[in-house]
Amino acid sequence: MTDTLTKTAGANAPINDTRKAELLSKQVKHIDITSFDARPIIDAMADMSFTSRDLGRATNIYNQMLADKDCSIFLVIAGSTSAGGCMDLYAELVRNNMVDGIVATGATIVDMDFFEGLGHKHFQALEIPDDDTLRSLYIDRIYDTYIDEEALQNVDHTIFEIAESLEPRAYSSREFIREMGKYLVEHGKKDNSLVKLAYEHDVPIFCPAFVDSSAGFGLVKHQVDAAKAGRPYLMIDAVADFRELTQIKIEAGVTGLLMIGGGVPKNFIQDTVVCAEILGHDDVQVHKYAVQITVADVRDGACSSSTLQEAASWGKVNTGIEQMVFAEAGSVMPLLASDAYHRGLWKDRPVHRWGTLFDK
Repeated sequence: MTDTLTKTAGANAPINDTRKAELLSKQVKHIDITSFDARPIIDAMADMSFTSRDLGRATNIYNQMLADKDCSIFLVIAGSTSAGGCMDLYAELVRNNMVDGIVATGATIVDMDFFEGLGHKHFQALEIPDDDTLRSLYIDRIYDTYIDEEALQNVDHTIFEIAESLEPRAYSSREFIREMGKYLVEHGKKDNSLVKLAYEHDVPIFCPAFVDSSAGFGLVKHQVDAAKAGRPYLMIDAVADFRELTQIKIEAGVTGLLMIGGGVPKNFIQDTVVCAEILGHDDVQVHKYAVQITVADVRDGACSSSTLQEAASWGKVNTGIEQMVFAEAGSVMPLLASDAYHRGLWKDRPVHRWGTLFDK
């Protein structure tokens, strides 16, 4: 039997489509937090020790955020949990008014969520050949998860198309991602998309390193093509991101953080307190509630691993209602989110719609 050969990977090497199909044969299934009730598990874990008790405390703090009608909740995401099976979980939080704003990496929003919103999928790695073989098949790997590079290039091109359709000016990442959500409403193939639902519910999404993703490739092509043709082009204004997010913090007053991973998104949302003070808002409140789920090692001095107690020294977070959970987020977030969903404190929350704050 002869394998079907089509596209080339690199200069001359053909892609073995049959082998590629074998490796991309089992889709990642995103967990549905509404399909099971984690309250008994969380209650039991709260009476245990070590990470179990930490998770029980963290879940309790998140429920406190939901119960506090004055509190605006920010979902902060770094890492690859969206690709690994938590994508529908995050979408459910937006759908049920359990978060009011999102700060995330470009990979989370573009390469993972928008990617699936366009109809593409992530796949379980049932076997992992050498990575040079994966490269020859145009398969990208995230630990034990596969992405079809050819599908990812469709994301690059779609971002380019969106950019070409917009007025050539400066946009915050929030503005551009809103256009991505609008695109999915009209052309998307998945209802349960975080980007799409955030657009529909006026939940703003900020990506402080937006171009560090497929968005970057599409936007670079847009700028280069426009420059060659002598046309003006759009750009992403990172300062506007910081200004807008700080404005939300000032208007919101009481805030809570549900953070998965760390890195730039974590520091970005925490820095809004300091920025507000620099703008003369001496009465701005530190983030009242904070939960962080991470596997980063506290010994390396990095932002991802810095404790929430440490953040208090910078005047960013209240030390009274915070909890670090040192665990792989994909293994604990489904329990935390299911518990909060089934306790139902979100049902009486006010709807903030912070995305409308910037409507002209």
